[in-house]
Amino acid sequence: MKRIAVLTSGGDAPGMNAAIRAVVRKAISEGMEVYGINRGYAGMVDGDIFPLGSKEVGDKISRGGTFLYSARYPEFAQLEGQLAGIEQLKKHGIEGVVVIGGDGSYHGAMRLTEHGFPAVGIPGTIDNDIAGTDYTIGFDTAVNTAVEAIDKLRDTSSSHGRTFVVEVMGRNAGDIALWAGIASGADQIIVPEEEFDIEKVVSTIKYDFEHKGKNHHIIVLAEGVMSGDAFAQKLKEAGDTSDLRVTNLGHILRGGSPTARDRVIASWMGSHAVELLKAGKGGLAVGIHHEELVESPILGTAEEGALFSLTEEGKIIVNNPHKARLDFASLNRSLSQ
Repeated sequence: MKRIAVLTSGGDAPGMNAAIRAVVRKAISEGMEVYGINRGYAGMVDGDIFPLGSKEVGDKISRGGTFLYSARYPEFAQLEGQLAGIEQLKKHGIEGVVVIGGDGSYHGAMRLTEHGFPAVGIPGTIDNDIAGTDYTIGFDTAVNTAVEAIDKLRDTSSSHGRTFVVEVMGRNAGDIALWAGIASGADQIIVPEEEFDIEKVVSTIKYDFEHKGKNHHIIVLAEGVMSGDAFAQKLKEAGDTSDLRVTNLGHILRGGSPTARDRVIASWMGSHAVELLKAGKGGLAVGIHHEELVESPILGTAEEGALFSLTEEGKIIVNNPHKARLDFASLNRSLSQ
């Protein structure tokens, strides 16, 4: 394989640029040419493809976001969109693709491989919710950003004796809430993977203020449960009388310079993805498990270790879906007594 391309797709995540840099420089060291594709699969179909050299990725390792931009392009799930993208790859002489993104991005990588263009996926999302890996690129940075914000909110919360509901991103996963909550000493953490009793949440708030002498109360809420405003409304309906405020950290968690861990993981995964393509392997997703790199088939059977399977009707099934560490939820309850 002499010429490959790299793209980012779906939500951006700190560390994507570090992964792009690793792909480019590793490929060059292996005697390969690299092309960048702007705006993910949408850019592939539009032919927004250009050469990338070592100079173009210089100083990118510390930048958040993705300099290749990102876009959601559901049309690539259809054969017509796939063939249009492949036509552009052929036009530029590209033989393989590294795809940095989430589940939907992986599905596109699998389709490219099926059409004879080996593609390798790298998990890039702050949500940490992709099967086949313990950690995704961007998760560590997002948690650190959330912790810094919660630490600051605690200062003002303590000054006024307030309760703060802090909503964090994560899609349908509670990983960011759990890790950031423990690291910031949150009083309560609410995640979609675990049921909660709103009356018990209220009684805990009251007990902390009235019997433990606390001058603040921090609740970290994962967005997959409900919005912070909706949760605050439920607290009031359940009898909460504290001075309540809501802060939604929102997309601030996606931005900023990536942490050292995210830079290293991204560099490690990007380099390995190139090695797989050089060996002619595609339809695989790179991950990290027990601090070691692994690769898994994107599509296949659960017995094969594949991330996804297809039913006879063509419905996608996630094999061994990601699970948040609910032992961390128990840990936080024991530490917030």
